[in-house]
Amino acid sequence: MDEIRIHGRGGQGGVIASKILAVGMFIEGKEVQAFPKFGVERRGAPIEAFLRVDMKKIMIRSEIENPNYLMVLDETLLQVLDVTVGLAENGWLLINSTKPPEYFSKLISYRIATVDASGIAVKYELGTKSTPIVNTAICGAFSKCSKMVEINSVCQAIREEVTVKTENNIGAAREAFETTLMLE
Repeated sequence: MDEIRIHGRGGQGGVIASKILAVGMFIEGKEVQAFPKFGVERRGAPIEAFLRVDMKKIMIRSEIENPNYLMVLDETLLQVLDVTVGLAENGWLLINSTKPPEYFSKLISYRIATVDASGIAVKYELGTKSTPIVNTAICGAFSKCSKMVEINSVCQAIREEVTVKTENNIGAAREAFETTLMLE
């Protein structure tokens, strides 16, 4: 079983990102489980969302403490939280950042990928310049670095789950897939 933990801020679309990826994986015949962790929810507050995927029925019903994959929707969270707690050694760390993966070399025990999801979201008019909604872009990037879900399945899931600016969201996912940088 693979486990994914998403760290973001309220309003960035982290919970919807977990749902989009779950639907994309379900389309491919996988068993999935996606759920958020709610606290005092407000725009800009740190949030977590979780996703499990397997080829067989998933019986676990708990938060994910030791993910294989970690998605960080806001690079500033790396300065205020230890988001890598529990991340499996040699696990994937996908960061929304304009910086190349090499910049995060202090996190050397992980495979690192970066994508400018915020810039892509602004380009596709998803959210605003000051508060871009990066969920679909980060899903495209996750497809690229994890190889767990095909980009076409992600786009189909966006078509099913995102009712606003659907084509812009699909464009953002595809561009993020193409521009994700990886350090393995």
